[in-house]
Amino acid sequence: MADQHTPSDRIVVISADTHGGAELREYKDYLPQEWHERFDAWAGSYESPWDDLVNDTKFKNWDSDRRIQQLEEDGIAAEVLIPNTIPPFFPTIQNIVSLPTTRDEYERRMAGLRAHNRWAEEFCKRTPGRRRALFQIFPNDVDDAIVEVEWAARTGVAAGVLMPGIPPNHPAGALYDSRLDPLWERCAALDIPVCQHEGTGIPDYPDHPASAGISSYEQSYFAQRSLWTLILGGVFERHPNLKYTFIEQGVNWIPQALDRLDNTIAAAKKRPWADMFFRGAYEALSMTAWEYWHRNCYVGHPLRPVEVEDFVQLGTDHIMWGSDYPHTDATSPYSREAIRLTLADVDEEVVRKILGGNAATVFGFDVEALQPVADRIGPTLEEVRQPLARTDYPDAEWFHIRAEVRSTVLG
Repeated sequence: MADQHTPSDRIVVISADTHGGAELREYKDYLPQEWHERFDAWAGSYESPWDDLVNDTKFKNWDSDRRIQQLEEDGIAAEVLIPNTIPPFFPTIQNIVSLPTTRDEYERRMAGLRAHNRWAEEFCKRTPGRRRALFQIFPNDVDDAIVEVEWAARTGVAAGVLMPGIPPNHPAGALYDSRLDPLWERCAALDIPVCQHEGTGIPDYPDHPASAGISSYEQSYFAQRSLWTLILGGVFERHPNLKYTFIEQGVNWIPQALDRLDNTIAAAKKRPWADMFFRGAYEALSMTAWEYWHRNCYVGHPLRPVEVEDFVQLGTDHIMWGSDYPHTDATSPYSREAIRLTLADVDEEVVRKILGGNAATVFGFDVEALQPVADRIGPTLEEVRQPLARTDYPDAEWFHIRAEVRSTVLG
């Protein structure tokens, strides 16, 4: 049957949250020769703790053609590539690993990050216009970080840089430390967004049976704390053109955090005993927390129905949808259903922004160039408008999306 929809009905979907990386030993090709012997020793003894990096779905991280095929089946025209596999000399994925504490550890891991960055550049260029990468940096050495940001800008495929949070009391200092100002300034000047993924900024925990559970429970908090430290620490005040994006951290917490920050500062100004603690922070600020959010900040996430109520308050230009491919709790391969579940009752203009337009603006995609892809594989507005019915569910155990969404529908 012929397609009854005009091309303009098709929506350009850009996932602001997908993951990928090279196969472990492939990274050797992207390391300088002086690291090869140490890499062989490290790789020969390393065993991944992550099932999706060793089971029969691991190819999704690096098989470009099959990846594109699966994303197209999911209605996705383009993606922001976030690291997923283990880079050289790391104990685990970089989103949750502690920051280096010694120079030797830093140099080894920085070599590993650069190897992944060079791999990601090539991987993006295999599909021109359809992939842009978040290239990784460390806050430990500002000069090194700036060099990597400038390299990223020259690649032509940079969506931004992935900046880890700094755990409390870490030798690297804090994200609002003035020593990082040259880095923020360079990112803003080059229009390179700074992004932060869930799981980062976690402190070290003691060797205890409960530590794994406690760290998992707290990981969202330690990633989210970057929002109020960047605001109170004056980073957005000093760098008004800096774009900062929170990836895969949810949405509902943001209005609460901004309200609490503004209310706390307002209350402190009325109470001398509280004002003596906060004055050093708020006196340097010319705007409210909400105003800094609307000027500097964005969020990318596999959106849930319960988060729709926050769209207007946060600003519909500041929210981006992501599938979290290829993780087992991603919306893939049922992203079309997940989109309908969340956005069926949302205005068309907002739907188009959240599914692709905002990501194009923030991360540098060309929507017009992607429209022919969307005309071929993208969801139509009519499709998005169809609320999910129980008869729409696959026969298998519904679809692998986050537990909150699953409970919303299945009850």
